Amino acid sequence: MSIDELESSYNGPTTFDRLPPQNLEAEQSVLGAMLLSKDAMADVIETVRADDFYKPAHELIFDVATKLYNGGDPVDALTVSAELQRTGQLSRIGGAEYLHTLIATVPSAASAGYYARLVREQSILRRLVEAGTRIANMGYDGDGGEVDLIVDGAQAEIFAVTERRNSDDYLPIGDILESTLGQIDQASKHDGSLKGVPTGFRDLDDLTGGLQGGQMIVIAARPAIGKSTLGLDIARSASIHHNIASVIFSLEMSKEEITKRMLSSEGNVKLTQLNKGPLGPSDWDRLARASSRVSTAPLFIDDSPNMTLMEIRAKCRRLKQQHNLGLVVLDYLQLMSSGRKVESRQQEVSEFSRALKLLAKEIEVPVIAISQLNRGSEQRGDKKPMLSDMRESGAIEQDADIVILLHREDAYDRDNRPGEADFIVAKHRAGPTDTIAVAFKKDYAHFADMAPEM
Repeated sequence: MSIDELESSYNGPTTFDRLPPQNLEAEQSVLGAMLLSKDAMADVIETVRADDFYKPAHELIFDVATKLYNGGDPVDALTVSAELQRTGQLSRIGGAEYLHTLIATVPSAASAGYYARLVREQSILRRLVEAGTRIANMGYDGDGGEVDLIVDGAQAEIFAVTERRNSDDYLPIGDILESTLGQIDQASKHDGSLKGVPTGFRDLDDLTGGLQGGQMIVIAARPAIGKSTLGLDIARSASIHHNIASVIFSLEMSKEEITKRMLSSEGNVKLTQLNKGPLGPSDWDRLARASSRVSTAPLFIDDSPNMTLMEIRAKCRRLKQQHNLGLVVLDYLQLMSSGRKVESRQQEVSEFSRALKLLAKEIEVPVIAISQLNRGSEQRGDKKPMLSDMRESGAIEQDADIVILLHREDAYDRDNRPGEADFIVAKHRAGPTDTIAVAFKKDYAHFADMAPEM
């Protein structure tokens, strides 16, 4: 049974043995303020939604009021009453008199935001009770062979409470259309700034628009070509240069080695000097300045051995909640462990790939999965990698939104394009593919844009 199947099997209706958490006075005050003040409407809509209200009549009133507001119509007792009358639902709230009762009970429309937070808090508590009930059922109904899945499902339930993810899985397209048109409108006003996480490479950012939340990006290459270096470069761009929280899960390099590479790249000090010395005064000066930038960056590194996917998911959820995580880098996919027996390594890697894509969607950040290619490219004359070279699983190619195949001619012939590399964007679900030439600065552990032609 998969994680998704496990979670869905416990999503039935929940009954409460006690009165659920609720604050009807706060709900009345929120609605009364909305009927009194347009400013209050804006404050409330930022905090609560219809299903945060405990009383069904209050949920209905909120729905109608926000519909009028979004349509540019006035929101008051008269207009809300008329709309409820038109749809035959006025009696469901107790008649027009109840709307005037709401207005009379609100202490101050200026405090609408505070009342809304009270309503929101009670809603969270109700969902927490519901999640707790489902988690308890998981524990009672699960068998010993699914303990890891049950724990992961329980973590997902709690994460859903704090991330407001207990909404319907399906929505009518009319409800989706408004936000979609908003995105299109923003794109039409594009001013050249990136909408996603900057990779640090001009042409790659132009091609992709930056890495988008929910995307799974695969960086693949043969050993010693620089795939880990590229992953670190993108994390460095995000965290050090753009203050976007990033996490690197390294199953290959230690956190100290990663930090040295960051300092070498950022300080323009040769990596061999950081490892073996000696460093001159100018090197120490550049290193000090780089250390200052690196130390304040929202960059997290985890080199825990034998990390399981469940542990990675849990850590990402926590970083999302605590630090507004914006990028995940996993180095590398084939070194991951499920911690359980599987039929084949191919099946296991396929499960990892699918789970990482689901993780990207769940926490709404781009997830970079570094992957190793098989020997297929080395058997071809030009040595250039292809999507078919994906090692152990075609599922990686299928799940990925973007696949970047890394290629260096000088890895096979030192005199062929020395110091250069190609980012072969072989798959781009939302846009064009291309091959981007970059510089490879091996001594300083990073890739860089090619110098512009004069």
